[in-house]
Amino acid sequence: MTTTQQPPFPPSEPPRGPGSGDSHGQGSGDGHGHGPGGGHGHSHSHSHGPTAPVSKHLRKVIAAVLIPFTAAVVVGLVVLWPGGAPSHERTGVGFDRQTQQATVTKVDTVDCKSVNASGETPTGDTSTAEGSSAQQQATGDCKKATVRIDTGKDKGRTFTEIVQPDQSRQLHQGEKVVVAYEPSAPKDLQYSVTDVNRKVPLALLAAIFALAVVVVGRMRGVMALIALAISFLILNFFILPAVLQGSNPLIVAIVGSSAIMLIALYMCHGLSARTSVAVIGTLLSLILIGVLGSLFIDWASLTGNTDDNTGLIHGLYPSIDMSGLLLAGIIIGSLGVLDDVTVTQTSAVWELHEANPTMGWRGLYRAGIRIGRDHIASVVNTLVLAYAGAALPLLLLFSIAQSSVGTVANSELVAEEIVRTLVGSIGLVASVPVTTALAALVVSADRPATAPSAELTGGRAPARGGKGRRRKR
Repeated sequence: MTTTQQPPFPPSEPPRGPGSGDSHGQGSGDGHGHGPGGGHGHSHSHSHGPTAPVSKHLRKVIAAVLIPFTAAVVVGLVVLWPGGAPSHERTGVGFDRQTQQATVTKVDTVDCKSVNASGETPTGDTSTAEGSSAQQQATGDCKKATVRIDTGKDKGRTFTEIVQPDQSRQLHQGEKVVVAYEPSAPKDLQYSVTDVNRKVPLALLAAIFALAVVVVGRMRGVMALIALAISFLILNFFILPAVLQGSNPLIVAIVGSSAIMLIALYMCHGLSARTSVAVIGTLLSLILIGVLGSLFIDWASLTGNTDDNTGLIHGLYPSIDMSGLLLAGIIIGSLGVLDDVTVTQTSAVWELHEANPTMGWRGLYRAGIRIGRDHIASVVNTLVLAYAGAALPLLLLFSIAQSSVGTVANSELVAEEIVRTLVGSIGLVASVPVTTALAALVVSADRPATAPSAELTGGRAPARGGKGRRRKR
């Protein structure tokens, strides 16, 4: 070795043409260290910024799929837009009651005998629930609560509420409550306490949630909250009123879910090919969920009318297809988890490609599907436990009745949850290979479009760029 000035390239590596020393033009005279005698590990051409955008050809292919789909969603929103929920005569039952806000101003303890019309134990047997309740009402202390109306035309009016000792909800002085109003009842019986006013704790919890999302997610978190608000607006002002107006619940759910998906994904993850692949994967999975759900709801003869709430809806709006409403619920309920799976799988494939740009689509698919298997296991378990937790009181009733597993599963109420869970889970499982394959094909097909930049950085430089980037921490 001599101490003469080094040539612009290592002796063992011939010059590659203008600009090969640093493709970004940052004046780094050490080159990339990719030649046989290299090893500097600076890798300037690959350590700055995100992966290059996909080629113009791929953008055209993606646009050819998504633009007509987006246009169809917009047309569906315009055609099916309900313009508000239809009016109806209130029944005074369940959620259809008129309600006002009120405050418990005073609570006195009184003898239950003095306020109950009958305190006799019906059977003389206190071992039964009915007998035990009657015994407490006959011998225990009740509460006499004075409640003040805080809203509506009767604001300031007070009434009394008798609380039995065995009631699960006991009233306390100063407590905010919700009262039901029945105008056709006698004046002293028009109001009754139906629930506790939970607006303050719920609002505080929502504020804590929003703060946590913004602090951790920063700008991405802000966009996620905006997308969440838009999703609720679509649900409240389009999906629900359109179903009540008599539109087909399945079509309404498909159009509304598609609108939510497009807005949420592009707002949260940006207008890019990566997000577009996740959108296509989500759409294909939703189609599969819709087909399977429709098939098995019909095959299992599920009516969708299984409890008091669905019975009330059917009574108020007989034209609503309750089985279609059940299918719509399955599609909407699966959408949120599908977004998570498809975005994660697409991002995983993109990052794998960035780490090793020479990896073909088969290699990308195999690596991505290994990540997806872990995701499948956790997501399916999450879905099953979520549905089981929501149906826990019902499952307890079956356990008390000592019903067999087959009897429990065969009941329509549980069968609905089984179909909902399994159809949604099948769609989630299918979304992993479908989205991974799409992402791998898009990324690998885009490699020729990035060849010029590879030439400028030294031929096979991208294959070694990942190593240089990993060494530079």
